[in-house]
Order: sequence, then structure tokens, then C-alpha cells
Amino acid sequence: MLGRHPRGLIVLFFTEMWERFGFYTLMAIYVLYMDKALGWSDASKSDFYKWFTFVVYIVPILGGLIGDGRLGHRNTVRLGAVMMTVGYVSLALSSREWLAPFYVGLALVATGTGLFKGNMSVLVGNLYPAASQLKDSAFNIFYMGINLGGLLGPIVATWISSRFGSYNLSFAAAAIGMLLSIAIFQWGRGHLAPVQAGGLSLANAGGDPVTQSSPAEDRQRIATLVALFVISMFFWLGYFQNWLTFTLFAERSTATTLHLLPPIGGWDGSFTLRPEAYQIFNPAFILLLTPLLVAGFTRARTMGREPSSTWKICAGLIVAGVSLLIMVAAGLGGGDGDRNVMSPLWLISLYLLLTTGELLISPMGLSLVSKVAPQRMRGLMMGLWFGGTAAGGWLAGQLGRYYGDMPHHRYFLLIAALLFFGALLAFLVRRRLDRFGG
Repeated sequence: MLGRHPRGLIVLFFTEMWERFGFYTLMAIYVLYMDKALGWSDASKSDFYKWFTFVVYIVPILGGLIGDGRLGHRNTVRLGAVMMTVGYVSLALSSREWLAPFYVGLALVATGTGLFKGNMSVLVGNLYPAASQLKDSAFNIFYMGINLGGLLGPIVATWISSRFGSYNLSFAAAAIGMLLSIAIFQWGRGHLAPVQAGGLSLANAGGDPVTQSSPAEDRQRIATLVALFVISMFFWLGYFQNWLTFTLFAERSTATTLHLLPPIGGWDGSFTLRPEAYQIFNPAFILLLTPLLVAGFTRARTMGREPSSTWKICAGLIVAGVSLLIMVAAGLGGGDGDRNVMSPLWLISLYLLLTTGELLISPMGLSLVSKVAPQRMRGLMMGLWFGGTAAGGWLAGQLGRYYGDMPHHRYFLLIAALLFFGALLAFLVRRRLDRFGG
């Protein structure tokens, strides 16, 4: 799978993996920390959740401008990584009696993540010529790095919570992950030289080479990407229920025991699942499904039948909408009552379908931005992609305020309807997206 890819992809894979380890360790316990350790109301948790998520994904716009400018993409990544490390240390020092480190830590992590994210994606795209057919698979592989970290983070957070009963130690573990990320990035920086359109490496360049295109074409490309950003917003408002309402459903409506196997010896065949443990399923499914999807699309490409990136995004939104219908059924089946009676298989099934939708949308969106964005504005355009993510995260938190005020099945039905509306928009603009790189 890595045979034809440059070594820089491996460096960025592991740099991103450890950064995501830190971030997903935080996100696995973020709402639970506010709920159990700080004792905040659902409305307060939702407000902090939406603004934190918004900042995490809106700052990449600023990060893109900084990366496109004098500081460069690599130095902007370094700056963001240092800010995140300090932020996690600050969170580890926070408590109900001392909230200042909590606020400072959230601000540093959110801002640092924003500086880091978009520029990392630009560095991946810069490893390949503009028209390279390897870009889609490169972003799929890079996405596996994201989710390997996303798998390890919740596992460590769950183990620390069960072993030590401490969320603060998990914040400290996130800081250690960031230190590893910084070390790998520094060690492999020599492999991150971008390439020209012809495929030649620019070993001494700090950014991607600029080729001239007409202002009229640039405007068309930007308008096309803005449409993509709006479409992505609908997916992310569904996805970001993950760390909010899905976590609350796990805590309040789902049984803590999963009976999966027949009794074996002295073991009854069951597993105990803490609420934060459900954050394991999304990255685990990504790691399982990504090689299958990459292989399937590669085979389809050799046969001339691979769907465009735009069609993949349409399909992803539809699959994500269907995943929310599972939660509608779970609510009607007893989950509305906020009693721990629902089988964990409801949430696990949700994550299987939602993850499939994510794999059809997020890596393809990153690849499309890399293909369609004018070269002189790649950092900014990648930042605006995350701006669409920010809008979706903010809407997820805003809607989450009403999770406890209505039957849960109606809440999830609303989210499903918005996802299907996003799929309709993607279908309507598919030709414009396909024109430039779909």
C-alpha cells in the first residue's frame, strides 16, 4: 500500500498519529470531565463543546494564511504542536476548584490544533504532483494515521479512568503524545520536500511551488470549493454528535455490559463498556475499512469504473444519514427513557455506518481541496475546508443543547434529515466539482 508513495508520507503519518492520540484522548473524556468532575449542566457542556470545536476547526483558516506566508507550513505545524503540548499540561492541572488552567488549556489546544491541522494536510498534498493519481490513496493512508491515534487515545483514556479514576492523568498522557509527535516531525523533516508539477523534488523549498493560473479560473475554483465546504458542514454536524449526544446516550441510555459470546470456562462471555470506550469504535472501524476501500477503489480504477470523489461524498452523506436512523430506532426502542437498558450494539452499529460515511467524505474532501485549490492559496483553502468542519461542530453543539428537552428519537431524526439534505446539495453541484478534480 505504501510502495509507490514517498517516505515523507510515513513521517507525516506518525506525526499526525501522535497528535491525534493527544486530541482524541482529550475528546474521549471532554464531556465526561465537564459532567462528572466539574458538575456542569447539559447546556453548559454543550456551549463549551460547540465553541471549543468551532475554534479547533476555524483557526485552520488563520493557520492556512500563516502557512502560505512567511512562516511557512512546516513552522506553523511546529508552533501549533508546542501550543497543544502546553495546553494539555494546563488541562492536567485543572480541577473544579481551579478552573483557570482548564480555560487556558482549552484555548491553547483549540488554537494549536487549528494551526497544525490544515498545514499538515497541505504538506501531504505537496508530496505529490498536482495531477497525481496517488493523492486519493495518500490521503486515505494519512487518514489511517489520524485514526490509529484516534484509536489509541480512547483506549488509554479508558484504561486510566478505570485504573486510576482520574481524567487529569489522561490529559497528561495527551501531552506525552504531543512530545512524540514533535520528535518524529523534527526527525523526518528532510523527507518533506514538496514537488513541482513535473514530479521533481524541491529539497530546499519551504512551500509548494506556485504556477500561474488566470484570475477567472481561480475564482471558479474558489467558488467550487466554497460549495464543497457548505456540503461538508452537514456531515460534520452529524459526526460531531459523537463526543456529545452519542456519549450522553452511552452514559444514560446504554447498558454497561455487552453480551457477545457464549460462556467460556469461568467467563460469562460479556464485556464491560464505559461511556468513553465507545470512542474506540470509530477509529477502529476506519483502520479495518480503509484498506478494503482503498483496494476496492484501486480495482475499480484499473477497470475504469472508479466513482469520482464527488460521487463518493454523495454516498457518504447518505450512509451517514442512515446511521442516524439507527439512533432513531434506538430511541423509540427504549433509549428515550434515559435508563441504562439499551444494548451497546445500537451504538456500535451506528459507528460502523457513520465511519463508512466518514471514509467516503473526509479523505475525499481533503484530496479535492488539494486538487482544486489554486496553488498559491492551498493553505487558505485547506483552512476553509476545516472552516466547514468548524461550522458543523458549532451547529452540533448548538443543537445538542436540546438533546435533553425532546425525545431522543426526534432529535436524531432531525440530524438524519440534515444529512440527507447535504447529500441532495452534493448531487446538485457534482458536475461543477467534477470539472476541476472530482
